[in-house]
Formats: sequence, C-alpha cells, structure tokens
Amino acid sequence: MDHIITLSDLRKKYNDQYVLKGIDLSFSQGQVVGYIGPNGAGKSTTIKIITGIIPDYEGEVKVFGLSVATHALEIKERIGYIPELAALYDVLTPLEYLSFIGRLYKLGDDVIERKSMDLLGLFDLADKAGMRMNSFSKGMKQKVLLISGLIHNPEIIFLDEPLSGLDANAVILVKELLAQLKNAGKTIFYSSHIMDVVEKISDRIIIINKGEVIADGTFTELKEKASLGSLESVFTELTGNNEHYALAGTFIDIMKN
Repeated sequence: MDHIITLSDLRKKYNDQYVLKGIDLSFSQGQVVGYIGPNGAGKSTTIKIITGIIPDYEGEVKVFGLSVATHALEIKERIGYIPELAALYDVLTPLEYLSFIGRLYKLGDDVIERKSMDLLGLFDLADKAGMRMNSFSKGMKQKVLLISGLIHNPEIIFLDEPLSGLDANAVILVKELLAQLKNAGKTIFYSSHIMDVVEKISDRIIIINKGEVIADGTFTELKEKASLGSLESVFTELTGNNEHYALAGTFIDIMKN
C-alpha cells in the first residue's frame, strides 16, 4: 500500500458554511505528521472524519485502503485516538474503564489486566486503579485516556492536544513515548498548539487555516519558505496572525488603566 491514509477533496460544512474546503492529503506508513492551525481551522474536524466519528462529509477518505464511509468499524479496530476532551464514564475506576475499552478491541481479560496495571504504573496511577475517576484531576483523566488509546497497540495513532492537563513529568514521558512509537514504525497524526513538540517529533508538518491547507513540508522546508527560525514564527507568518506583540501591549495598557 503506497499510502496508509488518503483524503481526496474532503469537505465538511456546518450550517451551510464549509469548515473544510477541499483537503487533498496522503500519508505514508511510519510518518509522524504534525497538523496545526488556529482555533476553528478544521483540525479536530479532520481527525474526527478520518477516525469515523463524523460520518457526514463530502469527498473521499481512505485508511488502510478502505473507505471510512463503508468500513469505519474495521478501521477503528486498527487505530488509536486520544482527544483533548472525552467522556470517561468517570463513575468507573481506571481498571474498569480500561477493561471496557480492551474488550471493545477484543483483548483477553488477562491481557487487559496486565497491560492496564503496567501502563497505569508508568503514569503513577497504579495505586489509584481501583478508585472512582470522578475525583480525578483533568491531568489524571488525560493519562487514562492516553492509555485507553494505546492499549491495543494500534497501527495509526491520532492525537488531538494529548498533553492537555498533564504534569511536567507526564509531558516528558509522552514526548519520549511518541519518539519511540515513531522509531517502532507507527504512523502518528499529531494535532497540537504546542509548537516545540510538533517541531521536534514531526517528519512532516501541515498547516491548515480557514479549512484549507496553506503549507505542507518538513520543518526545514517550511522554515525556508517563511525565512524564519522557529515553527511558532513560521506559523505566525503563514497564517497571517502577526499582531501578538501589539495585542499583548494593549492588554497590559488596559490592565494599568
């Protein structure tokens, strides 16, 4: 298979207004793709369509050579998705929730329990495996979400702001985890506002703005295109959002008066 994911003229509209305006992209197996853009650019919508969460769209989306429109369940068995916010059924314990997720992926109960306890231990949650999650912080819940998206060893991993709410040690662990998943040949589709992580781990960076792809290449290629030094600077120039300094100064002035 030449491409593990293919988007052809992908369009999506809400209330007669298009939020995706004809996206044409393809991704090779083993690529780490950083997918960035301003709020409302269409990042999360793209991910939700590829993962089969949003079924109504225009154009064609294929994963593993299969149409998402007709083979969504088959595709979902082979991918992992970690969103920024998700319903965790927080009256359950982490072990109960991960058992539920593991069974959806047809893992054996012994495998689920072993993997769950080992992975919870890595995130310092093993002693909380039997506690109800309605008392957990956002960061603790995010750790359980990360585990639930990876417990079945997916071939493609979709991450939408996966570091949200994590403590410093967990952020470092996830960064290293992504690097090793990359080395293991996993395909990673990573959407985040944390530019330094995208810059460091991505083989390819795609910038989307107002529902259209405005840049696509390696960090070096994008940097040369914009003649700037960091991904944050490249992003600012290419999306046209270059008033941050002036806006921050105005904010300070308003606070003083």
